[in-house]
Amino acid sequence: MPETTPIATPRERRRWARYLVDERAEADVYRRLASRRTGEERAILIALAEAEGRHEAHWLALLGGEPERLPHRSASSVILGFMATRFGSVFALALAQNAEARSPYDDDPAATPAMAADERVHHEVVRGLAARGRRRLSGVFRAAVFGANDGLVSNLALVLGIGATGVAPQFVLFSGIAGLLAGALSMGAGEYVSVRSQRELLEAARPSDYADDALAHLDLDANELALVYRTRGMPADEADARARQVVGSAREGGSTSLVVAADLDGDDVIGGAWRAAGSSFLFFASGAIIPVLPWLFGLTGLAAVLLALALVGLALLATGALVGILSGAPPMGRALRQLAIGWGAAAVTYVLGLLFGVGVA
Repeated sequence: MPETTPIATPRERRRWARYLVDERAEADVYRRLASRRTGEERAILIALAEAEGRHEAHWLALLGGEPERLPHRSASSVILGFMATRFGSVFALALAQNAEARSPYDDDPAATPAMAADERVHHEVVRGLAARGRRRLSGVFRAAVFGANDGLVSNLALVLGIGATGVAPQFVLFSGIAGLLAGALSMGAGEYVSVRSQRELLEAARPSDYADDALAHLDLDANELALVYRTRGMPADEADARARQVVGSAREGGSTSLVVAADLDGDDVIGGAWRAAGSSFLFFASGAIIPVLPWLFGLTGLAAVLLALALVGLALLATGALVGILSGAPPMGRALRQLAIGWGAAAVTYVLGLLFGVGVA
């Protein structure tokens, strides 16, 4: 353990105190997450907290013990602690993954090479834990983000394009509501067809028990059962051995089937068609109603346009930031990307509306 250095400057000591606070905050987050998990994930999170404790001890030793005053926790640490307590662990782990990637230890001579290496490994550990949650959320998350974004962008573009032609406000309102219903129904129907088709294709490709009753009558040395396993990707030697095992077991009266548990996987991943359709309808509608709100509450002209842009902009920033958090990317970058895409599409239709209409009143 390093010894206290008497030549440390006040600036260095403040930096070390900041590191001390950050290490304690990260360890606290991992302990909070561990309290909500069981089994292997709980053990991994506790081990991460203990590792942050080693780093904490390093900075305490450099500081010569507990400082009289410590800096306040950073805003990101406070948010991370709140997420770990109030929301699902996937959100907190995604933020923690970003925090581990921003470690300054590589460039700080006061940090040991082992500590810098620890932080890099911690990033990968947290990424692995977060990946489990991302896989569990992937279907619902995709429907929510894509559905809401489609509703926001398409209906904003629609009402601005229509409004720019100079038509009556009531026509803009009715167009927005029609766009909401048409888009939501289209999204719901499309999702239903997509999921239903996936399930039907999976069912058609899944092995059946059609040949199970004939297994006991196959010639042990001359049969085509090995070909069945080769069509499923087994090497020839392994397929032959598997075929002989299955035929031998069937002849001895054992319970044997060509369908194994792995062949039945897939339904839970795809989900239900009606559930997917309902989710897409609701998420699209929830996004598409936002651009219509100014006209719904009686605003007209430029005031309605600016308010619609502001409301949709906030929603796009929120969904973009959420995508960034869950994907382990910088939230601000994803938020600005969503905003640029949404406003860009609306600007195109607005300009076209001006060209073909008489302008906004």
